[in-house]
Amino acid sequence: MSSLSLAARDSSTMLRRNLLHARRYPSLTLNLLLTPIVLLLLFVYIFGDAMSSVIGGGGPDRSAYIAYVVPGLLLMTIGSTVVGTAVSVSNDMTEGIIARFRTMAIHRPSVLIGHVLGSVLQSVMSVILVGVVAVAIGFRSVDATALEWLAAFGLLVLFATALTWIAVGMGLVSPNAEAASNNAMPLILLPLLSSAFTPVGSMPGWFRPIAEYQPFTPAIETLRGLLLGSEIGADGWLAVAWCLGLAVLGYFWSAAKFDRDAA
Repeated sequence: MSSLSLAARDSSTMLRRNLLHARRYPSLTLNLLLTPIVLLLLFVYIFGDAMSSVIGGGGPDRSAYIAYVVPGLLLMTIGSTVVGTAVSVSNDMTEGIIARFRTMAIHRPSVLIGHVLGSVLQSVMSVILVGVVAVAIGFRSVDATALEWLAAFGLLVLFATALTWIAVGMGLVSPNAEAASNNAMPLILLPLLSSAFTPVGSMPGWFRPIAEYQPFTPAIETLRGLLLGSEIGADGWLAVAWCLGLAVLGYFWSAAKFDRDAA
């Protein structure tokens, strides 16, 4: 068997393993998924009328704020989902299963690849679920073309892949599951400090650099532009650059830590 076919076979096996774990122990995924759904309902129904005046500059119109807030919450859903990946990787490292895998004739990186593929699939399914809830409460994307929908889906997958590799690295450096969950908490907090819920221009001057110079804001603005037909500008290239940079950083960080632990 060639190296490529061996890698594909072992990676698919590890993917099935991680999906089975997610199915048998769904509580962590559900708990992390509930956060963006609760925030969606909270901001729309509690703050929606007031925030729509800030967003649109007109009278209260909850539908305007639904359209504004949903793209940010879709990306926040990815950040929430990959926290479970950090916990899962940490559990594997501390419970001894990785040591057993290392004694077997398997493609070593397939262990991490299985986690990444499984997490990306879970992220996509979580985004779809949050999207269904958003549509149910009034979100509409009537101005997006088929190409823009495809680009939006590609951005979500790319963003999920980037954050997953970062989460894998966080799980590898964590001594236990609790530490992994705490280390990955910025992936949930960063969207709160971005343009997900309010425009950057309405923030205090001292706070704007925090919102502007981070990966979530350009990704949110790009997704918002694709789904709502608004101007994207340089945010598209910034979002792709952030995704590629984080993915490469997370991959080499994770690979180096995994190989070092094996030595």
